[in-house]
Amino acid sequence: METQKIAEHIIGWLKNYANKAGVKGFVVGVSGGIDSAVTSTLCASTGLPTVCVEMPIHQHPDQVNRAQEHITQLKARFNNVSDERIDLTESFETFKKAVPTTSNQAILNLTLANTRARLRMTSLYYIAGLHSSLVAGTGNKVEDFGVGFYTKYGDGGVDVSPIADLVKSEVFALGKYLEVPSAIQTAAPTDGLFGDSRTDEDQLGASYDELEIAMKAQEEGKTIDDFTGREKEVYAIYSKLNKANQHKMEPIPVCEIPNKWK
Repeated sequence: METQKIAEHIIGWLKNYANKAGVKGFVVGVSGGIDSAVTSTLCASTGLPTVCVEMPIHQHPDQVNRAQEHITQLKARFNNVSDERIDLTESFETFKKAVPTTSNQAILNLTLANTRARLRMTSLYYIAGLHSSLVAGTGNKVEDFGVGFYTKYGDGGVDVSPIADLVKSEVFALGKYLEVPSAIQTAAPTDGLFGDSRTDEDQLGASYDELEIAMKAQEEGKTIDDFTGREKEVYAIYSKLNKANQHKMEPIPVCEIPNKWK
């Protein structure tokens, strides 16, 4: 993997897109994870104003510490970087009190987790509006186009997706090249939507390395019958999530009305 060329390509792409769109720069939600760290560093490297936004909601201390370490490092490296901290915990709790609930705890927990992501999306677009900037997405290829591991109109609601053509291992490689803090490079990936230490692997049932193999296998036309043991189990997980989350990856369906009725 030619990390330098990839980094330069993404930085140039971001800069050109922003210039054509007539915006000033970028806004990035920083979570303390590798994807947001890499994305914010790439945006900062364009030389355009880049706002890093931290948006804790009952956040695990480890995630908060990593996010703050990264933002501090980025501001020291780039004079075009600024930051905002919007504590959404109180807003989240107020929202919970205002809406209906359910006795099904699993459904409630997932719905509230997605609500956190959507509150953050709203906040990012507010900041972007103040700064006449674009919201840069932090999703990688496996999340965005493999298993659909993101919230529709939450972290999936963005203007540009700089790293969405890179699988997780490639993002980690880019993070090393970009000198992302080591604490982030070694941390287990997590979406941070549940306020605890559960990882993405805990939720997905497979690691990103395993899912990358399954994704490549599907692209090559392989089926579950081509695998045995753990690889077969992972391929089944990948296939199930890929199918279930197609509604996130495909354009919004439009009910087309026959011309003869118009």
